Amino acid sequence: MLVKIYTRNPSEKEIDRAVAVLERDGIVVYPTDSVYAFGCSVRSVRAAERLRRIKGKEHTTFSVVFDSLAQVAEYCRVDNAQFRLLRRNLPGPFTFLLAASSRMPDKALGNRRTIGCRIPDNPIPRALVERLGCPMLTASVPDDDESEYMTDPELIHERYGRETELVIDGGAGRTMPTTVVDLTCDEPEVLRQGLGTLE
Repeated sequence: MLVKIYTRNPSEKEIDRAVAVLERDGIVVYPTDSVYAFGCSVRSVRAAERLRRIKGKEHTTFSVVFDSLAQVAEYCRVDNAQFRLLRRNLPGPFTFLLAASSRMPDKALGNRRTIGCRIPDNPIPRALVERLGCPMLTASVPDDDESEYMTDPELIHERYGRETELVIDGGAGRTMPTTVVDLTCDEPEVLRQGLGTLE
């Protein structure tokens, strides 16, 4: 199913429809401030396993989308210096690696104790997480030789509509991924330079 949701003023009715899919162990494709991404509830073991199959067996780690810094602090261990850095750069096109707290479901983490944290500068994923009441596991729609299959929601639906329950059309996406920053060491380390420039 392909559903149009406008970024500027997301429809509560359509957000509720997408959240109902997530609550039933479904997978949605949604826009971010970088590339389009797959998402499912961190509480859904079944959806997480399906997401691993879609992304391929070698891809077993996911990032996690939060709606706020307060929610990040619930699920991750964040010290004062890390919090200040997050506050300066989020929402934005970043994935910050942080140590997980005991609140993060083990099944969501696999064998890892670190989480790639996202708060996209796009109201649609933040609205989904807020209404869902828990974070979403997420993984980018794969790179493709034909970039339209990463950026055009209708073509994304054509390719992944059978493997997911819902594709959200939030307009044209981008091809450049997030900037990945490791905050688990003494000093922040940029592991991948993407759209975001660290402040």
